[in-house]
Amino acid sequence: MLTGQMVHRAYSVLIVKSFEESERIIEGIATTPAIDRAGDILEPDGAEFSLPIPLLWQHDHRQPIGEVTHAKVTPDGIQIRAKLARVDTPGALQSRLDEAYQSVKAGLVRGLSVGLKPLEVKPIKGGYGLQILRWLWAELSAVTIPQNIQATIHSVKSADIGLYPALTGPVSLHYEGPPMTISEQVKACENTRAAKVARMTELLTKAGDNNQTLEGTTEATEYDSLSDQVKGLDKDLVRLHGLEEINKAAAVTVVPVTTSRAAGELRAGNPITVKSNLPPGTAFVRYCQAKAFGRGDSMRELAFAQQWKDSTPEVELMLKPETELLVKAAVAAGTTSDAVWAGPLAPIKPLADEFLALLRPATILGKIPNFKRVPFNISVPIQTGGGTYKWVAQNVPKPVGSLAFNTLTLGITKCAGIIVITDELAKNSSPSAEAVIRADMIAGIAAFLDVEFTDPSKAPATGVPGSITNGVTPITTAGTTPANARTDIQALINAMTATGISTVGAALIMSETNAAALGSALNALGQPLFGDLTVSGGTAMGIKVFPSQSAGNNVILVQPSTVLYADDGGVTIDVSTEASVQMDNAPMSPPDATVVMTSLWQNNLVGLRAERYINWKRGRTGGVQYTVATYSA
Repeated sequence: MLTGQMVHRAYSVLIVKSFEESERIIEGIATTPAIDRAGDILEPDGAEFSLPIPLLWQHDHRQPIGEVTHAKVTPDGIQIRAKLARVDTPGALQSRLDEAYQSVKAGLVRGLSVGLKPLEVKPIKGGYGLQILRWLWAELSAVTIPQNIQATIHSVKSADIGLYPALTGPVSLHYEGPPMTISEQVKACENTRAAKVARMTELLTKAGDNNQTLEGTTEATEYDSLSDQVKGLDKDLVRLHGLEEINKAAAVTVVPVTTSRAAGELRAGNPITVKSNLPPGTAFVRYCQAKAFGRGDSMRELAFAQQWKDSTPEVELMLKPETELLVKAAVAAGTTSDAVWAGPLAPIKPLADEFLALLRPATILGKIPNFKRVPFNISVPIQTGGGTYKWVAQNVPKPVGSLAFNTLTLGITKCAGIIVITDELAKNSSPSAEAVIRADMIAGIAAFLDVEFTDPSKAPATGVPGSITNGVTPITTAGTTPANARTDIQALINAMTATGISTVGAALIMSETNAAALGSALNALGQPLFGDLTVSGGTAMGIKVFPSQSAGNNVILVQPSTVLYADDGGVTIDVSTEASVQMDNAPMSPPDATVVMTSLWQNNLVGLRAERYINWKRGRTGGVQYTVATYSA
């Protein structure tokens, strides 16, 4: 049983030359390399098949009407001969077969269309279609409205006249890929020989049924030619079997490694590592590009990804549809190493991890270490007060105190955004296009998260975490000079330590503008006031600085150990070309009559929606202090 997506191709006008009721033979063209109505190209010489091929009615597998008995593959198309079945017993089957034959005979059904499984495809440059290079021919159908407008049923006729001389060659099984092994060559040779012998048997049987001999006929020439070819194939088989025996004799026995220690010793001397030389995040971006190009069509996604099979094969693996034959067998447990069961489920995790490895360092949450990581929807105890301790003399009662605790729970919240790009950019696989998409996704998500994390005006709401500064009373700035900045930072430190929270390991968050101003400031002697600080970061008064333009004019001192955050560690990407969206960074919900919706389909746009589940909460109020200031050198 074939699984996966079946694509139908190949069509043309039916031309009836003659027919014979007893035979019900049709001849014609199954497919050609012309562009079909879907914009695709099916290469005839990429067909892989074995005869006979089922002949169906209107591509309905429940309605077989005969079989394809002969096929000749040429670069210009595939010529076929098929025989429609005939039964004498009245019933539904007889009615269907008679209806099919009468419809073809009367010219009501005028086309042929192949049913196939694509094996190797690539996108047509400058268009939306696919070029199907290799394909498994599963069935042929008589159809009314198919795809390719050049495939032709030439005739409905008796079995002994017509195009058959053009169809006398062996079944053509086109092969592309690595060189065949000796055993594969033997199998191909045996299949070819069997097809020729079957044709020779058919010729003799037909002559006997007609009480005729082959001598002096075109069939005799064909038979003799086939006989010579079979003799040649027999000689090739002898040679191939002989070569097999030689290879077996020369084979060297491989000693299996039976222990993990032995395997480790083998690897230790010659460790093998494979590293991509592409920029980090490229595989994830290419996955998004393929999803955008495919528009929900898995075969188009796969075709687009095949152009990167040498550099990022994991993208194709993630998108590859099921193309194997189902075989009745025992079911094994899924693992990440098998090829067709659970293995394909694993690559998306490293793809997303690779993207997050770029995203996290771009965000404040990713830059500052030692935030307290907790799970979603789990109550976490937080200590809010300590015990009482004093010096005591002899025979003096010791003080009794109590610890104060609270519990916090981080609910499931997510940030999301839609990146809209042109269809042309989605199809452009050049490194520059990949860099544009990668940079936009990273910068967009990072900027959003930084603002939400630091802006005091961001209050918590249902499904929305408040910023770590929301609800904190700001300290009044001493002024705008670099000297005032030293006063402000000292005031932030004093305010935090006054609540019993240490500033060891604390971090300062300020804008790149403020960091640049303080880093370039000099005292009266021309010495730097903040010698270790630059626009990229550094330290100020011994505290590490993490610049982010999203901080605005807020200068924030945070003790990471007092801030809880939850992160599922993944990014979800969805793609659409059919939706209508509000092209607004603050869309109205619900939209009213004034909202203008933009159709992605109408404007040849592709929308990529990125979602990340993340939440945070300030565990102790004193763990975050801030002031509002814009410094100038």
